Amino acid sequence: MQRRTTFHALLGLGAAALLATSAAQADSGPAIRILVGFPAGGSSDAIARLLAQGLQQELGRSVMVENKPGAGGQIAAQTLKGAKPDGTTLFLSNSHTVAMIPLTISNPGFDTAKDFAPVAMVAVNPDVFVLNTGVLGKPNAGLRDFAQWVAANPAKGNVGVPAPASAPDFAVGVVARALGADLKSVPYRGDAPIVQDVMAGQVPAGIGSVGAMLQPAKAGKLRIVAVNGTSRLPILPDVPTYAELGIKGYEDMIFNGVFAPAGTPAPVIDSYSAAITKVVKSPEFADKLANLGISAHAGSAADLNARLKATQDFSATMVRNAGYKPQ
Repeated sequence: MQRRTTFHALLGLGAAALLATSAAQADSGPAIRILVGFPAGGSSDAIARLLAQGLQQELGRSVMVENKPGAGGQIAAQTLKGAKPDGTTLFLSNSHTVAMIPLTISNPGFDTAKDFAPVAMVAVNPDVFVLNTGVLGKPNAGLRDFAQWVAANPAKGNVGVPAPASAPDFAVGVVARALGADLKSVPYRGDAPIVQDVMAGQVPAGIGSVGAMLQPAKAGKLRIVAVNGTSRLPILPDVPTYAELGIKGYEDMIFNGVFAPAGTPAPVIDSYSAAITKVVKSPEFADKLANLGISAHAGSAADLNARLKATQDFSATMVRNAGYKPQ
């Protein structure tokens, strides 16, 4: 699922220069490429570039981010599947690609369990529900106010989502059933166009990553009214979880983790896992992600595998409850 906003500006103008300089200096082994399934400028890309900077310093090797956008990350996943398991190719994937797509696409071109080897957890990137309160005519409107507005304005309960057959897409149905509201998901290509259309009033509401929605919300251009997960976000202490609003079934948060091709030697996996964990636990990495509304989340290969399986189970329930059939 695509995550797009002005992340590069937030990362700082010197990030690209630092990465290029470090790459030129790192010569203790073959270059490592980190595949990203979305264009430059999205949250997965931002996480990957911060991780690449840290790994270059930690490993003393060139680490490059290679964007392979398209089909919700399928192209990058297929590229990883076809890569040599020699430690030179990694994949920074979000959970939509590795957990949801295999449930909603009949032939995605990869099998997560057979083709990929988990390496390490990196981050969690919660989704938030946002409103254009100007359209609703109520500056402090919440999610239940939106449901009431929809009841009074038939056929206007459109909710933008970052991709068809994504967790936010299915979440619209979860919210609609819980509130008894006539809501309809409107799929976009990533978060950025959702932000623009909600701010412009083209759609009254949207669901997308907190990283994409945070800055517009701070500027007063949209209002964040709910967050998924099991607890409120420290960066948004006044925003309730869906569960607090009586809406259950959307607790699982998008995660980002690093995968290698199946067959990559265990010592290589262990080495990368240790290095990535060290980078993710560093205050510099965590602070930069926090500025984007993303939480650094360190974890071993085993931790990532457990999180993947839990998300697959959660996603399967969402798909089943929606009555969705793989396309």
